[in-house]
Amino acid sequence: MKKATQSQSIESFLAKNKGWQRAKGRKAIHKSFSFDDFSAAFGFMTRVAIKAEQMNHHPEWFNVYNRIDVTLTTHDAGGVTEKDISLATFMDKIAPRAKPAAKK
Repeated sequence: MKKATQSQSIESFLAKNKGWQRAKGRKAIHKSFSFDDFSAAFGFMTRVAIKAEQMNHHPEWFNVYNRIDVTLTTHDAGGVTEKDISLATFMDKIAPRAKPAAKK
């Protein structure tokens, strides 16, 4: 079983990476991405899907038109691990032009 990342390193990641936050009521991190249109959002999801498959680590996500809500956790470790941090960092790297998502 993978070991969950220490709380201090999660807090460090959250402090350095805009938009990511702890998911309410879960041992997970969450971010909402907003793009210009559905095509841009879908392209982002495709790139993330390829990376996630390579990592054998898959996000929980929800998409409507240009918005993608992402939750990352490592279920078999019972919380956030380095895999989650790595995938979150990849998402931020490939979405530099993503507009901040509007609050629900």
